[in-house]
Amino acid sequence: MLIVPEREIGNLMTRAAAFDAVEGVFAAMASKNAYNFPVVREAIGYEDALYGFKGGFDRAGKTLGLKAGGYWPNNLEKFDLINHQSTVFLFDPDTGRVKAIVGGNLLTALRTAAASSVSIKHLAREDAKVLGMIGAGHQATFQLRAALEQRSFEKVVGWNYHPEMLPNIEKVAAEAGLPFEAAQLDRLGQEADVVISITSAFAPSLMADHVSPGTHIACMGTDTKGKQELDAALLPRATVFTDEVAQSVSIGEAQHAVAQGLIAQSDVQQIGAVINGTHPGRTSAEEITLFDGTGVGLQDLAVAASVVDLAVQQGIAIEVDF
Repeated sequence: MLIVPEREIGNLMTRAAAFDAVEGVFAAMASKNAYNFPVVREAIGYEDALYGFKGGFDRAGKTLGLKAGGYWPNNLEKFDLINHQSTVFLFDPDTGRVKAIVGGNLLTALRTAAASSVSIKHLAREDAKVLGMIGAGHQATFQLRAALEQRSFEKVVGWNYHPEMLPNIEKVAAEAGLPFEAAQLDRLGQEADVVISITSAFAPSLMADHVSPGTHIACMGTDTKGKQELDAALLPRATVFTDEVAQSVSIGEAQHAVAQGLIAQSDVQQIGAVINGTHPGRTSAEEITLFDGTGVGLQDLAVAASVVDLAVQQGIAIEVDF
């Protein structure tokens, strides 16, 4: 069995490699060459933590495994640790033996950012100039860096529940040579050509009347029953895409619009179909497109398998008898 410790991930996995892995697995899912297992995600009644398992099997890539972990909201304050904690386990699909254990914290941030970046590549207008960020926590910085690589953005506008955290994303914008402005949500929605929402909220912040025609929205924080970042009334105004339809309508952003009868499950499309060319994606400059990034196990497995290969090539992987 191989171990790739968390400390080594930053030297192995690049944003480009994460993008390629996630884009490829989304395409495989739409082609039915890969599938996710049902998600287990529960509040454990201790430290306000959410804990669960995401897994799947990529038949084409022969990648089998799961990610175990979740969200501990008190970690940063109490232990100086990031709030998201996870580990990826890969198994040999021929025998069921464990192949590798991989640190999943940085990989989770990279694969989540890659997913929204994939959606921007395939769904945002080519002339998008203003990027709006809702959320300014640890993962927002990864989201912003990845998004800036997909279009020639000229400005970043941002909003956060805790405004004192906005310098986190202002610094990333400055590194890219772009101006940053804090904005209220109505102005952010009106100005932004692309909006990324990455919060852990259980109530909507971006409302339907905030969003201008032609906007692309990547909603990346809703991955649990009850969570919500967007006004449910926004979804019927948009063409809705997701990583996994079953997750989108049960634990993703679409859960609320479906429950209220505003859209049907059949209105939610896999982004992999756009990547494969079996769905046209955006069809006009006025169309609002929305990507509901619920986070699927296959994303984690794809980036973990890629990082294990790199670790072996560079002699970094630790081999143990298990």
